[in-house]
Amino acid sequence: MAQLSDIAIDLGTSNIIIYAKGSGIILREPCAVAVDQETRNILAFGTEAWRMIGRTPPNIQVIRPLAQGEMIDFDLAGALLRFFVSQVTGRNRLFRPRAILSTPTGVKEIEKKALVTTLFDAGVRRTQLLDKNIATALGADLNFLGEYGCMLVDISAGGTDLAVLSNSTATVVSSLRIGGDVFDDSVVRFLRKKYNLLVGERTAEEVKIALGSAIRRESEVSMDVTGRNLISGLPKVLTISSDEIYEALIDSVNDLIEGIQMLIERTPPQLASDVFQDGITLTGGSAQLYGLAEAISNVLKVPCRVADEPRDCTVLGCARVLEEPQQLRRLLNI
Repeated sequence: MAQLSDIAIDLGTSNIIIYAKGSGIILREPCAVAVDQETRNILAFGTEAWRMIGRTPPNIQVIRPLAQGEMIDFDLAGALLRFFVSQVTGRNRLFRPRAILSTPTGVKEIEKKALVTTLFDAGVRRTQLLDKNIATALGADLNFLGEYGCMLVDISAGGTDLAVLSNSTATVVSSLRIGGDVFDDSVVRFLRKKYNLLVGERTAEEVKIALGSAIRRESEVSMDVTGRNLISGLPKVLTISSDEIYEALIDSVNDLIEGIQMLIERTPPQLASDVFQDGITLTGGSAQLYGLAEAISNVLKVPCRVADEPRDCTVLGCARVLEEPQQLRRLLNI
């Protein structure tokens, strides 16, 4: 077996992404584990587990080990990380790659050490940790290594991390329990309340992606949505419009904007001035919600943009440390 290059890992709320030096992204899988609740046996990881949602008996549950930046089930998170990293490192233990791992904001020190041990068991020679805010800012190509300040809003499935960065550090940070999952839940609740239509989380996500918006679309679009009628108990198909889903999401969007405003109010005046001049950068999969950057800019009167490749900024930031170790090693935790 050829020697595997060093790797960068983003263990996120919704996905695990692995980047290999010189090869780019080599693995992208849902952060999901299917577990038999009676025996605690793990039945599937990643895409295979995700496909089981809504299609399994009551004793089989699909769990995402990370939520809102915290480990809600460390054992499952470790098992998932070990499974996928072992897939890319292979069975050959003569050539162990080095790894850069982004660490979610809420992960405790003891959990970080356990993650390093998990990666060693999976075939990694040495693991170095990189704060998720720093990794994402690097991947979004933000200018924070000097004295100039910039603001990052990373909107993942489980929540939103906010940070004002300067001098190679996250100077002011905050987190919100608002993200893609909250948007999905807003769609579920809207359809249930207005139409007595119950849809699963995967259907809600599809509706959000196709119709969701933070501002009203100039041209209304619609799609057919299949769910279960709560009165008759029978399957039902309804045509839902983008204006309706805008109404479903607007409260959550406003809560997100309010959280961003509160962080700006806590930011030192000079850094806040930099933010007002340079603007806010959005990353994460949910940053792609139609019109979100425009909605934030309209309310806060601050320029706002979505980063290139917003879903991959965190792993690409870790990858930059792999590619430029001399210049960026000071950013690593260990």
